[in-house]
Amino acid sequence: MRGNDEQQAAMFSYLSPEERVPRDHPLRPIRRMADEALREMSRRLAKLYSPIGRPSIAPEKLLRVLLLQLLYSVRSERLLMEQLNYDLLFRWFVGLNMDDKVWDATVFSQNRDRLLGGEVARAFFEAVVKQARAAGLMSDEHFSVDGTLIEAWAGQKSLRRSDGSDGPTAGGGRNPEANFHGEKRSNDTHVSKTDPEAMLARKSNGRESKLSYGGHLLTENRNGLVANAKVTHAYGNAEVHAALQMIEQVEGRHTISVGGDKGFDNGPFVGEARGMNARPHVARRRVGGAIDGRTSRHRSYQISQRRRKRIEEVFGWIKTVALLRKTRHRGRERVEWMFVFAAAAYNLVRMRNLKGACA
Repeated sequence: MRGNDEQQAAMFSYLSPEERVPRDHPLRPIRRMADEALREMSRRLAKLYSPIGRPSIAPEKLLRVLLLQLLYSVRSERLLMEQLNYDLLFRWFVGLNMDDKVWDATVFSQNRDRLLGGEVARAFFEAVVKQARAAGLMSDEHFSVDGTLIEAWAGQKSLRRSDGSDGPTAGGGRNPEANFHGEKRSNDTHVSKTDPEAMLARKSNGRESKLSYGGHLLTENRNGLVANAKVTHAYGNAEVHAALQMIEQVEGRHTISVGGDKGFDNGPFVGEARGMNARPHVARRRVGGAIDGRTSRHRSYQISQRRRKRIEEVFGWIKTVALLRKTRHRGRERVEWMFVFAAAAYNLVRMRNLKGACA
């Protein structure tokens, strides 16, 4: 018999969001791991707020919402608040009841800025890494390093001469005309008016230069989890300098191996890495490289070359799923905040998959 197409909404529900989410839903293990990390950060979060005044949005809820934005590729805060309003799964993950009022997008952004000003993302990332180490999912001996360009939230029209000698622009309004064809632009002569910390950079010769930041990762080779993340200005040797800083921050005094591509096969990186008790297992250049047969003949070198390619999976996830191919924030500190937080989100997804495979 055909059912009735009734449109009358029920006034009451006897099921909570907790009961509506399936027990085997993939967000459940991520929620458990995120809650454990947030409990460890409780004292740090308390220091960001005054003991008096009107209660604000709980920082734990803010961080869970930001996790959802990365995990589900939500492109804006306004769309995120709209989806949080009607999506019971989102409400359950954040910790809102069915009748709780969802925040306005501007209120959410203002409260989020409080977290962006502190080292909250770094603390959350370290708490997630601590869980991975406790579960035996991370290697403490074999690592890989690499870097990528993150396009800044600024266009070519925002570039102005550093000495202020630019001529008047044609037209008016928010998007005036600017004819810069044939004009040589570089980081020494020009700076972005929209994001002064962004720098012109390109992936390779023959490619166009874009205002960018440098995103750098240190991953362990056992399961491809992120062990460290960093954002720098996009200058020439930023990739090498960031890699050496992350290698130096590896805990312990034991010898480690570090895989990398041909960009790291140079004297400064190889020499300083060896001085830090790290074996540089980087790809060899055909001419002018610093790696020779004494290093590449070992079987561990061949393994590092195979495993180092996993770092590209992390960059791919951060750029496509977490939508950080082009950042929506300005300034290196804020870009690094989101990049590190996205690395923590990737680790949560990867840890869930690894624990599921071992179950």
